Amino acid sequence: MRKIEAIFKPFKLDEVREALSEIGVSGLTVTEVKGFGRQKGHTELYRGAEYVVDFLPKVKVEVVVPDKLLENAIDAIVKAARTGKIGDGKIFVTSVEQVIRIRTGETDEAAI
Repeated sequence: MRKIEAIFKPFKLDEVREALSEIGVSGLTVTEVKGFGRQKGHTELYRGAEYVVDFLPKVKVEVVVPDKLLENAIDAIVKAARTGKIGDGKIFVTSVEQVIRIRTGETDEAAI
């Protein structure tokens, strides 16, 4: 099993969720986050004063998938989240040793 953490622009969330649902991913966790990379932020004007916005709003989606779904899930996220502009985001993949569903005690793939 693998955990996919994808960080991307907030307005792409519905598209990513739908793309993952279409390939059979049944659950995910979404967190609103802020950050920057090469995009660096930008300058805004507020009440006549200029200020720098260093951290830009993003969303982080976390999903655990069986190894057989990994490549399809990554492809679905990339296609749904891509705008072709700087700041599209990143995907991180890590191994998951064990999953336990608290309610039923199911483990591993049965618990996903």
